[in-house]
Amino acid sequence: MPNSLAGGHVSPPTLDTVGLVDQSLGDAGTSSLAPVLEEGNMDPWALPQLKDTGQSWRELSAPGRLLRVLRGFLKACGLLGGLYLFICSLDILSSAFQLLGGKVAGDIFKDDVVLSSPVAGLVIGVLATVLVQSSSTSSAIVVSMVASKLLTVRASVPIIMGVNVGTSITSTLVSMAQSGHRDEFRRAFGGSAVHSIFNWLTVLVLLPLEGAAAPLEKLSALVLGAASMQARGRAPDILKVLTQPLTHLLVQLDADVIASSAAGNATNSSLIKRWCGTRADTAPGNSSNCASAAAGPCPERNGSAPVERLPCYHLFAGTALTDLAVGFVLLAGSLLALCTCLVLLVRLLNSVLHGRVARAVRAVLNADFPFPVGWLSGYLAILVGAGLTFVLQSSSVFTAAIVPLLGVGVISLERAYPLLLGSNIGTTATALLAALASPPSMLLSALQVALIHFFFNLAGILLWYVVPALRLPLPLAKRFGDLTARYRWVAVAYLLLSFLLLPLAAFGLSLAGDTVLAAVGGPLVALVLLVVLVNVLQRRRSAWLPRPLRSWAWLPLGLRSLEPWDRLLSRCFASPAATREAHCYENPEILASQQL
Repeated sequence: MPNSLAGGHVSPPTLDTVGLVDQSLGDAGTSSLAPVLEEGNMDPWALPQLKDTGQSWRELSAPGRLLRVLRGFLKACGLLGGLYLFICSLDILSSAFQLLGGKVAGDIFKDDVVLSSPVAGLVIGVLATVLVQSSSTSSAIVVSMVASKLLTVRASVPIIMGVNVGTSITSTLVSMAQSGHRDEFRRAFGGSAVHSIFNWLTVLVLLPLEGAAAPLEKLSALVLGAASMQARGRAPDILKVLTQPLTHLLVQLDADVIASSAAGNATNSSLIKRWCGTRADTAPGNSSNCASAAAGPCPERNGSAPVERLPCYHLFAGTALTDLAVGFVLLAGSLLALCTCLVLLVRLLNSVLHGRVARAVRAVLNADFPFPVGWLSGYLAILVGAGLTFVLQSSSVFTAAIVPLLGVGVISLERAYPLLLGSNIGTTATALLAALASPPSMLLSALQVALIHFFFNLAGILLWYVVPALRLPLPLAKRFGDLTARYRWVAVAYLLLSFLLLPLAAFGLSLAGDTVLAAVGGPLVALVLLVVLVNVLQRRRSAWLPRPLRSWAWLPLGLRSLEPWDRLLSRCFASPAATREAHCYENPEILASQQL
């Protein structure tokens, strides 16, 4: 395994040819064999060549020009409609996860013994955000807990870090839609991985530092002490205004129930909203007619009239199904709609972004300033990412739109990296505005939690972007993309390990106490760091290592390569025809007789 990750294991020639045949079969009609044959001399992360296969505008006749304009208009409408349905499906997916585990996400914060461990707080933030598929909901729960004095600000800092990590799962799920094309999947998964790696690296640096000196807590308190804050009106929510006409026809959730559960108030109420307003029930006629009426007392003029509750009008209003059943129904429907929209968007992008249009879009998105100030291009991209995220009011939507563009080769990974960092800043600006809209009693607590979130992402940019030599997420994401392009099941394993299994294991160890967590987790972390160090030295300073450690050849093949695991999974999940085909391609005699 270690040597496989570091690129030290050299596969047999037959396996390289199998990969060539697999790519030529899987990518037929979408790419030529030339980039594959020249893989040793060509950077697989370079943006693909764009060829203008159609006729130019001058060569077209009048009907041809009209037909091209009509096709372009329909494709633009399809892109906008698909993007709108994609955003709505994300909203419904978030509601589904809240129905499946919304109260659990609120109840999970209540154990003071668990929250005393920073690692447990970090894991709780990751799991809660993965559970509800919304960093805004998780942050709102944390703010409610801090404002209700059920959670200290110091205990909330690791949870906020976990919320920031958990929100990157959306871009990873979106990248799976391009797994059918090897090169597109390489770029798309690398773009989603660079976001996750940035968050994890920032946590690895700041979590121990926060436990030792609490810099984020002190800095946020200092900023609040220097500024006089007052409560404002309702924060703008541009994206909700566009999606609510459709999503509110399907389901509406009662945010007060989730907030009440987070504040420690036990409730058996359903999360599905059943009442959407009130109306004063005034009696007809004047006061004399009211006095002679025999149907009960007359409503007073001082506002004590009986109030009638107005029911909500959505698909599950008044349903007899439980929250769990409704959650599963919405989960299945939203996932189906999400995958369908992603596939359609990727196909439309491939259809639209070609030739001169693709060259123009690529030139704008990847443009750099002239030489003396070329380094400012990345910082401008950070500002653009922050601004667009603030306008969309959702970092998940912005990152989900960037990943398909990465896959089709319109944006380079080096340009997408600052855009994703800007998205992290933009979502904290949204949280700051939402905090300013809090009631006066919750204002300071909400602002401090929002400032901690902002300073966490700002510190990450200072650590992993300002100095070019320290932009470690970029090479790590490229290595991860290359690995998943060859073994595509690694993407699923990464998704399960990073966002579910490892957080659950760390959470279970933290329940046993800090001693058990240190005794089990410490040696594992030390082993991982040692393997990484040895791999780096093997590639750059092998003479510094003892002779047995200069290569991993002495390890069993299953511990230094993913090839045996790939064969095992292929035999377990592949069809008999595919297994026979793979056996033929692994036979050197058959390969020698084929003209490739």
